[in-house]
Amino acid sequence: MLDEISAAILKKSLDGLSIRYAFTAQNIANVSSPDYQPVRVSFEAELRAAESKGAVAVAQVMPLAHVAPSTADSEAVRIDLELADASQTALRYRALLDVLSREMALHRAVISEGGR
Repeated sequence: MLDEISAAILKKSLDGLSIRYAFTAQNIANVSSPDYQPVRVSFEAELRAAESKGAVAVAQVMPLAHVAPSTADSEAVRIDLELADASQTALRYRALLDVLSREMALHRAVISEGGR
């Protein structure tokens, strides 16, 4: 069974990945828009730092959306990289959902065994 901090990290990770996926979809939708600057979402480093401080600190972590800095030699939004990011985000989200599903199955087993 997940301890309190693991459950909090799982929840925040799902939240952060969901927000990242939404902004990646926005980036893909604007791939042909002139002067569009892609939006990136970060939260993993903040989660790692909060982990040692406990579940309350983890719960206070907020995913940060920021416009990718542009430089004179930066390219427009690249659809291939955005699609790769979307795929990676979806895979990570699905893996976390699998962990959550297994956790729920354990709880159901404990509850059903307790009723016998």
